[in-house]
Amino acid sequence: MRKKELKLVITFHTTTDAMAMEKACKQAGAPGRLIPVPREISAGCGLAWCAGLDEREAVRKVMDGMGLQEQDVHEVMV
Repeated sequence: MRKKELKLVITFHTTTDAMAMEKACKQAGAPGRLIPVPREISAGCGLAWCAGLDEREAVRKVMDGMGLQEQDVHEVMV
């Protein structure tokens, strides 16, 4: 079982946005992965992007470049 750590969790309004985020980050080599939204968070779709706290700027750069809008940004134990 993976040890829980404090992570950056970005939620999206739609599954389409979450999938676009995954594709954009993979193409850009940005860190993170798509995860189910943690129970502590309520979100419009069931998927979220998870990355290390220190990767906030790299992830933001990808989102801005693709014109993706998050629903919310959280710091959660994942």
